[in-house]
Amino acid sequence: MHRILTTIGLLAAVLLALGSGACRRETPPPARQLQFDAFVPIYNRFIRDWLLKQQAAATAEAAAIQTKLAAAQGDAKAILEAQAEAARRELEKYAFRLSLGDYFKFATPADLPADLGWETGMDEPEIGDPRASKGGTLRRFILTFPSTIRPFGDNSNNSFRGELYDYITLSLVGMHPETLKPIPGVASAWAVAPDGRTTYFRLNPAATYSDGVPVKARDFLISVYVRASDNVFDPYYKQYYREELAQFTVYDDHTLAITLPERKMIAALIAGGNTPSPPHFYADYGPDYSERYQWRFPPTTGAYEVFPKDIVKGVSITQTRVRNWWARDLKYYRYRFNPDHLVNTVVRDEAKAFELFRAGELDTFYMTLPAHWYEKSEMPPVYAGHIERTTFYKRYPKIPRGFYLNVRRPPLDDRNVRLGIHFASNWQKVINVIFRGDNQRLNAYNEGYPVFSDPSLKARPYSIDRARAAFRAAGYTVEGADGILNKPDGTRLSTAVTYQSEPVFDRIFAILREDAKACGLDLRLDGLESTVAYQKEMQKQYDISFSGWDAPPPVPDFHQALHSANAFDAKGNVKTQTNNLFNWARPDTDRLCDIVRLGRTEEEIREASWQLQHIIHDEGIFVPSYTADFIRLGSWRWICWPDCETTRFSPPMVYDPHEVHVLWIDEDRRLETLAAINTGKSFGEVNRVADAYRIQAPAAATPDEAKPADP
Repeated sequence: MHRILTTIGLLAAVLLALGSGACRRETPPPARQLQFDAFVPIYNRFIRDWLLKQQAAATAEAAAIQTKLAAAQGDAKAILEAQAEAARRELEKYAFRLSLGDYFKFATPADLPADLGWETGMDEPEIGDPRASKGGTLRRFILTFPSTIRPFGDNSNNSFRGELYDYITLSLVGMHPETLKPIPGVASAWAVAPDGRTTYFRLNPAATYSDGVPVKARDFLISVYVRASDNVFDPYYKQYYREELAQFTVYDDHTLAITLPERKMIAALIAGGNTPSPPHFYADYGPDYSERYQWRFPPTTGAYEVFPKDIVKGVSITQTRVRNWWARDLKYYRYRFNPDHLVNTVVRDEAKAFELFRAGELDTFYMTLPAHWYEKSEMPPVYAGHIERTTFYKRYPKIPRGFYLNVRRPPLDDRNVRLGIHFASNWQKVINVIFRGDNQRLNAYNEGYPVFSDPSLKARPYSIDRARAAFRAAGYTVEGADGILNKPDGTRLSTAVTYQSEPVFDRIFAILREDAKACGLDLRLDGLESTVAYQKEMQKQYDISFSGWDAPPPVPDFHQALHSANAFDAKGNVKTQTNNLFNWARPDTDRLCDIVRLGRTEEEIREASWQLQHIIHDEGIFVPSYTADFIRLGSWRWICWPDCETTRFSPPMVYDPHEVHVLWIDEDRRLETLAAINTGKSFGEVNRVADAYRIQAPAAATPDEAKPADP
């Protein structure tokens, strides 16, 4: 029957073609439809079914905990009580979400609460310098060419994503890079409901995409659709929208609300971090999204866009300032995003990139490494002031760079061994030798948050005696012929550290290995190429990982690094592809992680954060290494940085001063400098110190006042 129907269909097609006459016309393929309207009920059902399943599982778990709790005593009872509290919060969360109804909800302005307290965020300090001028081209380098310029989907989370999107696109609200308060983005006003879960947003009527199309409230729902549908592979976004956001409600073209599953202190910043997606751009969205949109830059709410002609694969990507950008005259944005073009050229060797900078082919270069700041800066362009050097002191939280100890691997499952490794790690020598004494010792995990970090914690110093005492307490009492300690049964005190093999790190670990040997520890070096080292981390196939993870403000994130949900799966197997590099799992830690993540007050979050820092310190699972509260930067003298009442060089809460886009190009100074190079004219060496935001360390204790580090 199928063959007959096919034949009839073919005959009909032939007859139709013959009947169309001599001038045959090709029928174009039907245009694609976005299919968002069809997605809405499907996704609403999906979320409801998922919530019901999670609620049933949480109910069963809570009942099982209560059964065990009835007969528990002592420490076991305390652990179960913590688990019972966590289960109660989970059940409350699922009940609340189910009470909301549909995930995507459409209402009218009459449905808005009448007693909302609207905020505009216009009382924060200006960002940037009124002297800034528009124009010119900023030239920088990137080490690798991105595998795609899509903002989401497979391979989109590459090292260039921040330059294209994260530092450019305006979300509903932004975070002020000094005060950490919400400031307007696409939304000109917002209001947080009394329950601390729902934030209401009024869009700026002037907000448009870079192609001039107005931004509408519905476009924030489109963002969920294009990232969470089955047309795209993006596990992060699928999980984020399912678990971290409870509901989107559209009231009209310029009003929407976003609800979080639980009350949070910074609800406006979390909900306000969502960005819109232009439906007209995604008209061709479908199962072939990854290929179809691989090199297509979406219309943006931000100041820079990328044209197809400016993508030279493997060579460079150029960003162009949006003409008539809708936010160009608004407070917080009018003195930023100043160059007309940002040229990002691939230079795979940093040494070659420095030579290009020295020759004037690149405009700025990081010089924080001592070799760049000292030896390589001994050059005529610096002496003549053609290149200016700046040391900028910032207030960004300290990167938790150090040893992440895998506590599921012997001998690191023994606390005494972990403490011994602390005392056997001579990081101060590394700072003195490799960093010329310019860096400081990192003291604790998640250090540097103004409120949420305990300043009393101090890193354990290098001490042969204290290291050996800790190792003896772990049973390593016999010294071998090579100086390495052993247990009486012959078990050798040996562990491996996995790190990204680069010349500077190879030198660092050569120092650490030799000084660890003096303490009786065999520290085996496992230096690997960066991608291989990263994969080994994600598979949890290491003893010790030397890593440094970003620690963005305003609140530290302990959940990803310490919660048991990121250590083991439901069957008790080690969970890979998570950031819990300690493989740490303990009920009291889980409870504290949840408080930091879901805390309702600053005091509640601070208390839990300090307790977590003490657990990490006392259990010895993280060995702090080194840090720096400054960035050293070289820039040709035509690159100008702010120096005004509200911004001294750069706002302080930044990882990289480039990311806030406050610099500008002075064309007159550029021509003057190029002429000076030809004539040999000098402007005088410039070594600027921008320390307006520097947090002064407390005075060192006198010998009588000094106390030894705790064991």
